[in-house]
Amino acid sequence: MVVAKINVSASSSLKPETWKFSDLLADPAVRARWEKVRRYFYLRESTYDMSNRCNLRCDGCYYYEGDKQFAAENRDPDAWRALMRGERARGITYAVLAGAEPALAPDLLRACFAEMPLGCIATNGATFIPGDIGYKIHISVWGNDRTSEKLRGARNLLSRQLANYENDPRAVFIYTFTHGNCQEARETVEAIAARGGRVSFNVFSPTVGYEGPLRHTPESLREVRSAMLELLQEFPQHVLYSKYNAVAHTSPQGLHELFACPYPRVNPSTDIGLGRSFRQYRTDLTWDRDSACCVPDTDCRECRHYAAGSAIVTSRLVRHAKDPDAFKAWLDYVDIYLATWVIGYEKGDNLQPQIVFPPGRKAGGNGRE
Repeated sequence: MVVAKINVSASSSLKPETWKFSDLLADPAVRARWEKVRRYFYLRESTYDMSNRCNLRCDGCYYYEGDKQFAAENRDPDAWRALMRGERARGITYAVLAGAEPALAPDLLRACFAEMPLGCIATNGATFIPGDIGYKIHISVWGNDRTSEKLRGARNLLSRQLANYENDPRAVFIYTFTHGNCQEARETVEAIAARGGRVSFNVFSPTVGYEGPLRHTPESLREVRSAMLELLQEFPQHVLYSKYNAVAHTSPQGLHELFACPYPRVNPSTDIGLGRSFRQYRTDLTWDRDSACCVPDTDCRECRHYAAGSAIVTSRLVRHAKDPDAFKAWLDYVDIYLATWVIGYEKGDNLQPQIVFPPGRKAGGNGRE
């Protein structure tokens, strides 16, 4: 593969040289990271709503928007096992179990795990998921206990989450930055780190039509980026993130505009990739391609969701294989994706120490960064 090679020290009037892919791998650390992550290129995901019940009611909830919330529940473990066997047969290798609160359906979680050994459960963490269910567990954190009570109607939620998953190797705490909780991020990450936890970051992405107080502004996104970078530096053993993650998820443009989202909802192609393989199953085991998305009913223009980025950014290898800086930034992103989503995968040191902008974007360009 031959890609564009830009001599950054030369005048912009000069024509680009060319980088071969082998040039990008000339650095032994880069080659080692490439060999580490490429072993997981077989992962093919789909998502599954396990229950239409929840023990919380959160402002801006993704599940209770749109018609998926009205699907009947199929509570038969055998039906779910059969679904997972069918999913494996069509090439799916990774299950993301979500909505509304999957911890309320442990028998179904076990059924899925028995048939699909790689996966992740997205939970609010208020109810412990039994240890024999060996998926990664993503625990949504929206701030300290005061904020959780205000936005999620749950008292002492962070304290309960930490008690349930202290030193649990399955657990990653996902701190969602909203318009108003940036200032409490440090105390929350510090509390998680003190209990041996790992944390990654999400950026609140509104559902279609949401106009509530959690929605970001350009100013709040800049504040979030600064907070992410500070926490990454201060808690390197506990924060699963990179500078490129921070840039990609706090840019004025959403992920779709930056990288072209490949999920079926906005991708009409069924030839390759997620457009061909991805499905988002509802609690009645049906799916609708027109709404199939990592986080259904999100406003695509404002989507900066960590789960969406895990597929969108990682799928854009060719865009990032243009020069060593972009390639190292992409490898950091993929490394963090795998450490966050795959049991037993350990994150390495970030390769890219500098701020790198997504291909085709730059700081200060028309005020876009």
